[in-house]
Amino acid sequence: MTTLLVIGSDPARIPGYDPAPVPAALERGRDGHRAAGIEATEVLVGPDGELPRITAAPTAGHYDCVLVGVGLRTPPECLELFERVVNPVHRHAPGSVSAFGTSPVDGAEAALRAPADA
Repeated sequence: MTTLLVIGSDPARIPGYDPAPVPAALERGRDGHRAAGIEATEVLVGPDGELPRITAAPTAGHYDCVLVGVGLRTPPECLELFERVVNPVHRHAPGSVSAFGTSPVDGAEAALRAPADA
């Protein structure tokens, strides 16, 4: 079984953003993980960069893959937040490969295409 750490934006903590459709999309993503035999742990972070679980999560167990959500890396104003997320993961889970999704529903696909020998 592949173990996956999913790190994404917490839609409820984004000012001016309607988080209403996000829970259903996250659940579809979880369904995809289960269907692919992937054991996933989710960590959602706010735009303030507060990472209450990010340093603890990778040390809690080995993750084969770390998936960084699109909302943490595509808007230019999120560059510093992306760095604050990626650097602790690199430090605490150096043996994990990285994957990048394009929506909350394609995490399993992204994790499965991540190179196993990276």
